[in-house]
Amino acid sequence: MTTPWQIRRAAAHLRGGGVIAYPTETVYGLGCNPLDEHAVQRLLELKQRPREKGLILIGATLEQLLPYINVHDKTLLKKLAAPTERPTTWLCPPRAATPHWLSGRHDSIAVRITTSPIARQLCERYGGAIVSTSANPAGLAPARGALKVRRYFGAQLDDILGGDCDAQTKPSRIVDLISGAVIRE
Repeated sequence: MTTPWQIRRAAAHLRGGGVIAYPTETVYGLGCNPLDEHAVQRLLELKQRPREKGLILIGATLEQLLPYINVHDKTLLKKLAAPTERPTTWLCPPRAATPHWLSGRHDSIAVRITTSPIARQLCERYGGAIVSTSANPAGLAPARGALKVRRYFGAQLDDILGGDCDAQTKPSRIVDLISGAVIRE
C-alpha cells in the first residue's frame, strides 16, 4: 500500500529532477518531469531507449495535458477526456512550445489520462503531467512489480512506489486523436 507520504516523496523527486518508478494501469512506468531535459535524458539512458522514439505523458486530468497538446476542438477534447474500456493513449498535435525530446521524430505527442490510482495521486501531488514509459530496459519485458523494477534498475532510480498493476490488462491502446486510426490495439 502506497502512503500519502510516499506519494509526496516521489513528487518531490520529480520536482528535483529525479527518475522514479510507479505502477500504472498495466505495467510499472518510469517517470520524470517532462520539462526537465536532463531528467528525460537520464530516463532514456536507463531504459536504453532512443530519443527519436518519443515518450508518453500521463496526467490525472485533461487540464494537466493541455499545456502539451494543440487541440482546441471541443469534440476531440471530450473524446480525449472520456473514459475508455481499456487504457488508451492518444496521439495529438503538440503545441509549438512542447519540447522536442517528448515527441522524438514524430509530429505528434502521446498522452493519456491515467486511471491508475497511484499514478493519478502522483500527478495530482506533482501538479502536472509526467513522462510515463514502461519500466524495463529496451528488449526486456515490462516490469509488473516493484521487485522486477529493482532487478532491472537497482539503485539507479530515485524512488519506486509500491502497488499493483492489472496483470490481465493489455498495454494501452494507441489511437490518433484526429484521424481515429488505431496504431496499437
